[in-house]
Amino acid sequence: MRILDWYILKRYLTTFLFTLLILIPIAVAIDISEKIDKFLRHETLTLFEIVNDYYKNFIIYYANTFMPLALFIAVIVFTSRLANNTEIVAINSSQISFTRFLYPYFIGATIVTIMALYMNHYIVPASSKTRKSFENTYLKKKRYQDQMINDFSLQLNDSTYMFLQTYDLKRNSGHQFSTEMYDGLKLKYKLIADRITWNDSTFTLLNWKERKIFKDRDSIFSGNKMDTTFAFTPKDFNYKSALAQEMPSPELSDFIKLSRKRGVKNLNAYLVELYKRTSLPLASYILTLIAVVLAHRKRRGGIGVNLALGIAIMFVYVFFLKVAEVLGAVAGANSLLNVWMPNFVFGTYAVYLYINARK
Repeated sequence: MRILDWYILKRYLTTFLFTLLILIPIAVAIDISEKIDKFLRHETLTLFEIVNDYYKNFIIYYANTFMPLALFIAVIVFTSRLANNTEIVAINSSQISFTRFLYPYFIGATIVTIMALYMNHYIVPASSKTRKSFENTYLKKKRYQDQMINDFSLQLNDSTYMFLQTYDLKRNSGHQFSTEMYDGLKLKYKLIADRITWNDSTFTLLNWKERKIFKDRDSIFSGNKMDTTFAFTPKDFNYKSALAQEMPSPELSDFIKLSRKRGVKNLNAYLVELYKRTSLPLASYILTLIAVVLAHRKRRGGIGVNLALGIAIMFVYVFFLKVAEVLGAVAGANSLLNVWMPNFVFGTYAVYLYINARK
């Protein structure tokens, strides 16, 4: 690498980190002002718990969230300064092409992308789990209806199915439980119970009845209480998109595969979460290219004009991104296509700007 490459790369990374370090304290300050009353309500809650269990993970989450914005603003700011100081004019006079000029920018984007990929797939999910556990314990009031599962069914394997009329996740107790086993289209086994309760490692069935079907006869057994195990636990009843944010990517992938085998109909919210963990970090290349093209020429109005234009483009990108995530989570939608659509569109725009900038 040339001295010029090191110079641009250093400015790229330092401005990016500086911008990120400006945004995070603002987010923390706003959050503290909103939640200070809730913290003070809990007399047993210590400052160490607030900092270690909540704000440490809060910073990790929002640093990852603000990363694309910080990157985009940082590249526009320091590239505009290079242009205003006529440093880019000197670079062009040295017969360095615009493509070669982008070389250190894309090295910087690669560093940020690798860091963001690791955070998205491993660090942030584990951090979110601790943060949300703290929020559920001290900051949020759970609505009772959020704890109830109604008319739930699960395919355990190719021949076994489970049904529940209701299940209370808070009390770990449900009503009108049944499980059925088939041989092709023929029912071979059925177990029903008026009530089912989870006891850490086993289920307790109350007022149960068991039916085994043979070629020439049926065997029926019944009882008041029975402890048994099944190939599921209560956590398998709770299919909420928020849970996907707490799973590292390998665990999330395994969960999606298992859920598909069990016949869960709509897993698009989980797929959106999995796909965007890769699409967002790779957007660093697109945002870097757009920012450089917008800021590499000196404009009347200086950095302010470039920054205003860049923020407007970033706003459109974030809006498009959120719309794509919502559409991708809808049943029947192509989650992969929807999640990557903003990158396709803005990637095309970035290439268009790059071609024009070379002329």
